[in-house]
Amino acid sequence: MSTLNKELQVIRAISQRLIDAQRNIRILDSIKWDDRIKDDFFKNKAQQQPLVDENYYSKRPLPFDVAEKTEEFAEILRDTQNQCGDYSPVTRLIQRRCSEYISAIQMLAVRGTPNFSKIAMELYGSPEDVFYAGGPRLSDLGVLLFGVLTTLDVQLQTPADLKRHTPQEAQKQLQAALSTFFHHQPNKVTVMVSDDMIADASAGADTIKLSHKAMFSDRDLKYLEVHEGWVHVGTTLNGSLQPNCFFLSKGSPSCSVTQEGLAVMTEVVSLSSYPGRLRKITNRVIALDKVANGANFIDIYRYLLDCGLSEADSYNNAVRVFRGSTPTGGPFTKDLSYAKGFLLIYNFIRFAISQHKIDAIPLLFTGKIVLDDLPLLIELKQQGILTDPVYLPPPFQDLAAVSAWMSMSLFLNKFDLNELQKNLHFLLA
Repeated sequence: MSTLNKELQVIRAISQRLIDAQRNIRILDSIKWDDRIKDDFFKNKAQQQPLVDENYYSKRPLPFDVAEKTEEFAEILRDTQNQCGDYSPVTRLIQRRCSEYISAIQMLAVRGTPNFSKIAMELYGSPEDVFYAGGPRLSDLGVLLFGVLTTLDVQLQTPADLKRHTPQEAQKQLQAALSTFFHHQPNKVTVMVSDDMIADASAGADTIKLSHKAMFSDRDLKYLEVHEGWVHVGTTLNGSLQPNCFFLSKGSPSCSVTQEGLAVMTEVVSLSSYPGRLRKITNRVIALDKVANGANFIDIYRYLLDCGLSEADSYNNAVRVFRGSTPTGGPFTKDLSYAKGFLLIYNFIRFAISQHKIDAIPLLFTGKIVLDDLPLLIELKQQGILTDPVYLPPPFQDLAAVSAWMSMSLFLNKFDLNELQKNLHFLLA
């Protein structure tokens, strides 16, 4: 047997071990609040903090032993180092994943305590994050865009925004659209209606779930096809179709930043997003920043009411901020991934085009990755260990249009909007 074939066998075995090890780590399932908490909150007329503390979580044990699961990932990493070498690109990919899974285990072990939020910010980021020294904070995005998006959301309402599709109707339309997109595996992806969801929709490995309580507009169906289908399910399937590194089908926590960034970016370049959708994303950034600065659950609930959300939506969105924590504790910052990821992906693509490295862009869809993985993926592709992604969203199948837009943006970003306003204001006076 050749050296390469032996190496590929080792990689496949490690891939399977990593997939098996992470299988029962379900972060969102482990931190969600049950319906009793919601019923009590509204029974008390939204005047008392939800009854969630460390004891609440302790009554909902994790589906694994913390010490044993931690050692399992440590052992996978040791074996990878021993069999592939410390500096192998596979070892470095596995090392980050194992390290993050161990951090996630530690985070879940301290649900309902201040340490939960601290670890969450290490994994997903903080509203205080900047992208370079002296640059704007992530929270500045919400402050800058909230007023603009709120006005546009009102001005640009059309029949496409009408919530007229039942979950069952939405399921049929999405199923048809995604079966066409995933033409190599038309029966692989399932769209289903679920009665166990906080969000209106979510994506699993090869399943998209729609809340049985939600209604959907035409715009909703388009962005769900793009965001949940093309990107989230697409990258899962791309990873699973890798002949060797099929561990790429599963993402460690920080992969959500790249995943959500890719999904929002694809919404934008495919013209599937809209002001109301982006306002929801910026609202989450603002809410997380408020919590990081001392706001509690009722503060966020009332803030969201003031933004025009219904009582039920305000509660559900406030829960997203505090799940895993307590109503007066720090935030669970996973929802920063949308804004943070978009900014990272947008600027990476601009940079790649400026450096004539366009071939790196499709690798973003290889599986569940972080941007730091790209040099390792390029190396593995050059070695013949990694294959090209099978499913690419249409805007990234032919990069000509995206490249043209991003090339122009390199120059357009040199303009000072405040100075332009001085010269162009008379046109809209």
